[in-house]
Amino acid sequence: MLMLGAFLAGLLAVAAALLVPGRQPESPFSPPPPTPMKLGQTAAPGSTPAPGSAPVPSPAAVPAPRGEGRLAIVVDGLGYDPSADAESLKLPEKVTLAVIPFGPSSRRIAQAARSRGFTVLIHVPMEPESPASDRTEGFRMRRGMPRDEMNALLTRMMQDVPQAAGASNHMGSAFTADREAMAIYAALLRGKGLYLVDSVTTPRSTAIVAARAAGIRAARRDVSLDADLSPGEMRARWDKAVSIAREKGAAVLVCHGRPETLRFVAGLLPGLRSLGIRPVTLAELLDDRKE
Repeated sequence: MLMLGAFLAGLLAVAAALLVPGRQPESPFSPPPPTPMKLGQTAAPGSTPAPGSAPVPSPAAVPAPRGEGRLAIVVDGLGYDPSADAESLKLPEKVTLAVIPFGPSSRRIAQAARSRGFTVLIHVPMEPESPASDRTEGFRMRRGMPRDEMNALLTRMMQDVPQAAGASNHMGSAFTADREAMAIYAALLRGKGLYLVDSVTTPRSTAIVAARAAGIRAARRDVSLDADLSPGEMRARWDKAVSIAREKGAAVLVCHGRPETLRFVAGLLPGLRSLGIRPVTLAELLDDRKE
């Protein structure tokens, strides 16, 4: 009887051990148990939060305050480098392409961009403060240019880039700072049904004031992306544009059709929506601002 009792007691002990979960054996490849975080402490990148602790959201998961922001990206200076022009058409979201007229690929890039739903601008060459030599010297808007001459030049540009919905300035630190010249120019844009985009090549620009006086829609560049092509500087400027879009609801980012720039933009564009930012064309941005 004593032996039978001992045997039954042993069976009960084994059953209890199987029913009560015990600690799993540690694998040499298993991560160590997480240490509970203190108040105010953030998890290291790639770490797993402790059980029961509040998850720490990544910056991409933080919703934008004040609703959805919009970012219009303008790629400047197209029409003179067919290979760069072609790369700009591969961007994964709709953008705005500013095309300098009379270039070897100006007509082709404008037509292709419009067919893809991109907004097209005429990137109008304008007189700079300091002498600048490029292929636009023969057809720049200049201070003191008679209205008829300015009108004829703008008409020729529109015939070369008929898909354009608006006009931005290529250079133009002298022209855009001249109130009289800009007043004539803005009035001509109104007559031709174009809106104005100020590339802000000088802090003395009167472009927006002239546009308002002429009664036309206008946009102003908020951030220039690639004055410095170093990845760190471009990332800082990209983040600044995103911050403005989140704070104010909209921002305009201007860059150039350089291979390094286009690769950089193509890499970051797909992540905008996770930041609460909607990529839009300039036409969409201005349509949203209609009063």
